[in-house]
Amino acid sequence: MKVRLSPILLALLPALGWANDKPVQKDEHDIETLVISASPLKRTVLESATPVSILSGEELAQNQAATLGETLKNTPGVNSSYFGPVSSSPIIRGLDGPRIKIVQNGLDASDASRVGPDHSVATEVSTATQIEVLRGPATLLYGSGAIGGVVNVVDNRLPQQTQDSLSGQVMGFYDTVANEKTVSTDLNGGAGSFAWHLDAFSRKTDNFEIPGEAELTHDEDEHGDEQSGYLENSAIDAQGFTMGSGWITDDFRLALSYGRLESDYGVPGHAHEEHETDEHSAETEEGVYARLEQDRFQAIIDWNNLTGPFSAVHWHNGYTDYQHSEIEEGHVGTTFKNQTLESRLWAEHKPLFGWEGVIGLHFNDVEFSAIGEEAFTPPTDSQSLAMFVLEEKRTGDLLWQLGLRVEKVRHQPDNAFFEALAHEHEAHDAAEEEEEHEIHFDEQRYNSVSASAGVVWSLDEHQSLAFNYAYSQRAPSASETFAFGPHIGTGTYEIGGGFAIHQHEDEYLLEQAESKMDKEVSNNLDLTYRYHTDQWHASVSLFYNQVDNYVFQQDTGLVISDGHLHAHDEIEDSGESEDGHAHGEDLPVFLFAQQDAKLYGFEAEMDWHFAENWRIDAFTDYTRAKLDDGSNVPRIPPLRIGSSLHFEYDRWHAEAGFTHYSKQDKYAEYETETKGYTLVSASVNYYLPTDLADLTLFIKGDNLTDEEARVHSSFLKDVAPLPGRAIRFGIKGRF
Repeated sequence: MKVRLSPILLALLPALGWANDKPVQKDEHDIETLVISASPLKRTVLESATPVSILSGEELAQNQAATLGETLKNTPGVNSSYFGPVSSSPIIRGLDGPRIKIVQNGLDASDASRVGPDHSVATEVSTATQIEVLRGPATLLYGSGAIGGVVNVVDNRLPQQTQDSLSGQVMGFYDTVANEKTVSTDLNGGAGSFAWHLDAFSRKTDNFEIPGEAELTHDEDEHGDEQSGYLENSAIDAQGFTMGSGWITDDFRLALSYGRLESDYGVPGHAHEEHETDEHSAETEEGVYARLEQDRFQAIIDWNNLTGPFSAVHWHNGYTDYQHSEIEEGHVGTTFKNQTLESRLWAEHKPLFGWEGVIGLHFNDVEFSAIGEEAFTPPTDSQSLAMFVLEEKRTGDLLWQLGLRVEKVRHQPDNAFFEALAHEHEAHDAAEEEEEHEIHFDEQRYNSVSASAGVVWSLDEHQSLAFNYAYSQRAPSASETFAFGPHIGTGTYEIGGGFAIHQHEDEYLLEQAESKMDKEVSNNLDLTYRYHTDQWHASVSLFYNQVDNYVFQQDTGLVISDGHLHAHDEIEDSGESEDGHAHGEDLPVFLFAQQDAKLYGFEAEMDWHFAENWRIDAFTDYTRAKLDDGSNVPRIPPLRIGSSLHFEYDRWHAEAGFTHYSKQDKYAEYETETKGYTLVSASVNYYLPTDLADLTLFIKGDNLTDEEARVHSSFLKDVAPLPGRAIRFGIKGRF
């Protein structure tokens, strides 16, 4: 039989020959050895029953942004909440807020970012060595509420190994889009069994440049923001440092660390008349900005190589003292505080009937408060205590993974918060007599059970098929339950699910709900196919998530004015002024409502070395989210697809790529359609080894076509587009 080869295949044969002996490019990783540090079972990405993404090394440096959400936004399945360039949290498969657990070296970030998208995540990416995004059984280590996933930011503050010489890196860059100047350093050293770590960073920007006008109008006869060319109130001035030390032997590790973070950042969408200093910067004292301060302590003890039923015991602890104040015209309006004590104790047991795994306890105590005229949630003490078990067993080509977590959660709000507001909300009885209703919440208690079961089937040495089922119960967070007031950052009046809105004739009455909120119950299915060779890496994941009692912020179509609820058209018809908008008047009312929902979609990515010096990667993802009544879940990211072409020769590495976001026309009530857009980027690195350090000189351009782009998942979609064309120049040295 004669075999005919197509002209295309004949043209690719020389390239495939090169690929058989291809070098690993500097922004690549060996996925077979990339270990998930957030998993206590220390498995690789290929051994996980659910999709896991890891950014580290050159890839992390290439994607680095001022916020965690923007750093991760090109990761398959991960989008950004984007509250301007100053604050941005990850959205995983359409889920965000309290459903996404953000941890630093496995311990809670303990900030206010889970309460509102305008609150910055108190972790720093410029000093991170690795960022992990994971779902599945390992998430049970961190909390049954993390039904969306876990983001673990890893750095060296808790030394893991000894070294007798100094190592580390320094980096500095300048970005034209906001006149940004960022410098960071990471130093590690030690002697004998003693190890130490020190890192620090500084970031300062002006207001970010944008294409055209900041405000989007949906009426062609209307005009947008009179000022254009930059996003008002988007400057950042941040700095921080971390120091840690450890005593490490083969059988024991004790490590301690302290970190300090300070940041002043603007709150876009709430700027007032400002005194300009140049064409795209302004004195932030005249606008609304946040002043963040955080002190973070971590301590861990590891006992290894034990005799008896357990081979290792780990005790990890953290204490965080966090606060940020929202400042307007030089005066503190509201101060948010979060004091968190966390302790996790777990033990690795020796093989039992072929099963290997861990059993542990997890305690968390959070004292959260918002104090000031615009506090929208009462001071609340929240505690949780959980027991968890994670197990694995390999049988032939199958790797089984099981997980179970039982958790008790309680929230105790300070009811004095509601006493000051009670007179603003009156109810009418059948006789039209007015009486004031007292608002008083008893302690809210929930018992949650979560479990997962997964299997990884190795089809051959290059292919695997993974399946995972996860059942998760999540207790509503304190802010979802007790919110009651103006949220200046999002420009909304937030009302928690502990309240109910009733219409009585032509009036809308706000009362305390008769029963507490229900637990969210998630049933999630994952199916993942992976293919891996020297030349190819590809994966495709399908997911389906049925969430009963799904909690979401519902735009009620109402506006609060003079302490009373009105239909939005009534305010418009009356011609009332909105001068008090920033102070809680004439704000749209958002209620934390519950309804069954289903979320489903896919993620796919591939990386192909098609020649000795060339490779191409591509990804796509999509999430569809619908409520039980057939309407759409609010602020869900659209379909997107992206690709990059990489070239590496000698000391040079260059790449060019794009990410296309489709239009989002499946939107919730009171939302609007978001147009699609394409972001184009390119970069060039030059690697220069010297006697003192390995230097990298780099230049990178983002949004090279200067396209106006608005993020559908952002509360600020209509007033804060993505930054315009940005060119970054920098140098990094490793030694």
